[in-house]
Amino acid sequence: MTPAPFNSFPGDALPRVSCFWLRTEDGLRLRAGLWRADRSVGTVLLFTGRTEYLEKYGQVAEELNAAGYDVLALDWRGQGLSDRLLADPRPGHIADFADYQRDVVEMVICAQELDLPRPWHMLAHSMGGTIGLAALLGGLPVESAAFSAPMLGIDMRGLPESLALGLAATLIRLGRGTQPAPGSGGNNSYVLTAACLDNLLTGDGARWGRIVAETAIWPEIALGGATNDWVRAALLECRRLAALPSPDIPALIAVGSRERVVSAAMIRARAANWPGARLLELPESRHEPMMERDAIRNAFMQAAIAHFDSHGQ
Repeated sequence: MTPAPFNSFPGDALPRVSCFWLRTEDGLRLRAGLWRADRSVGTVLLFTGRTEYLEKYGQVAEELNAAGYDVLALDWRGQGLSDRLLADPRPGHIADFADYQRDVVEMVICAQELDLPRPWHMLAHSMGGTIGLAALLGGLPVESAAFSAPMLGIDMRGLPESLALGLAATLIRLGRGTQPAPGSGGNNSYVLTAACLDNLLTGDGARWGRIVAETAIWPEIALGGATNDWVRAALLECRRLAALPSPDIPALIAVGSRERVVSAAMIRARAANWPGARLLELPESRHEPMMERDAIRNAFMQAAIAHFDSHGQ
């Protein structure tokens, strides 16, 4: 594990994180970050969403540290400072969601090699929830899981899934698989083009401004729209997971009343069919509860920490 960089702004508190590079079985370099608690009672494996990166989760990780949890996270392949998958680094791309499980394997190996304290828990947001649910079904060694707006389906703005899949497949056949999908924003980063008051992610102006500044000042971590390959792979993975039973893991699943990125209906359906799961409804929350206004994010963070505490060994 060789050291890797971590960005911060002038005036930021000295970050608690140590970053390093991991190498996947198929040869990709991933950036991982570890936040250590002063007195640890366990470890949280943090699964971030599409377009996200380690720096975005500094406050979340430090809150978990304060509650006694070490936090291990990484930039998924194709985003953040991990290796990109296309010559053009801007589109968000994947050919098969199963490839993300290679990253999960390296994360688990890393946690084992670092002898991170047990019990382990998983905290997953959006696309990280898709990856995380697949990992749980594959035997991820955690005692509990908390999901923030997991991508169990995509909000297609009324377009039927079958038509979305058909459109993606057609564009892929035409040789446009690695090009940004229609309506995805092209190569532009969403946060640099969306209006603050009408953005889909958070109603907190200060946190929105921080995300915009990070994306503008550190363009190497930014990501544009999803490719047609990504859209097809994501829809197929959501369909595959929907047909499978829920894992025997205690789960907290949160969804906001103003969710417009992923399918809130699919989230509620999964929670209703997951024995032992608790659905946390967050009034007025948009897609990113952990980046929301204090009242919303505190409700989620307190519930997640209580959930981890109650399922410690």
